[in-house]
Amino acid sequence: MPGKEVAILRIGHRPERDQRVTTHVGLTARALGAKGMYLAASDKGVVESIADVAGRWGGEFFCENDVKWRSCIKAWKADGGVVVHLTMYGLNLPDVIGDIRPHDKILVIVGAEKVPGDIYGLADYNVAVTGQPHSEISSLALFLDHLFSGAELKNEFPGAQIRIIPSKAGKQTEGP
Repeated sequence: MPGKEVAILRIGHRPERDQRVTTHVGLTARALGAKGMYLAASDKGVVESIADVAGRWGGEFFCENDVKWRSCIKAWKADGGVVVHLTMYGLNLPDVIGDIRPHDKILVIVGAEKVPGDIYGLADYNVAVTGQPHSEISSLALFLDHLFSGAELKNEFPGAQIRIIPSKAGKQTEGP
């Protein structure tokens, strides 16, 4: 989204188990307006998969592998950004999104398995997208939709080799 720098920090990724979910976190972030994803694990397969999609479907989206999560958070904050941790145990999204939306540089932490307790103290906002167990992918999608007030649904992706042509029925695309 113009004027906003939003990136995802994916923590707790287990390469032997979470590859598909982490890839979907990145694809959701890309489709809904984030600029990139930092992966606090070593998984080149996720990075390559996301790069392949971005190459074919357009737009600019980075995926950085093997990031140290604590250093990433500290560097983000030192550069004037705010940190939002998506968790069941935070403040309700509708109650805090108005405080978050004015910020131009937002790092969104999306966990997998148990999140280190330090994350809660390092985050500027611990945000709950419902107080019930559900997917980190759905939490991220709802957060980004609220953050961008629905404008992300009309994003353009320059350089796309493939484009979907909206249609009432059937599949229509442009490109290879």
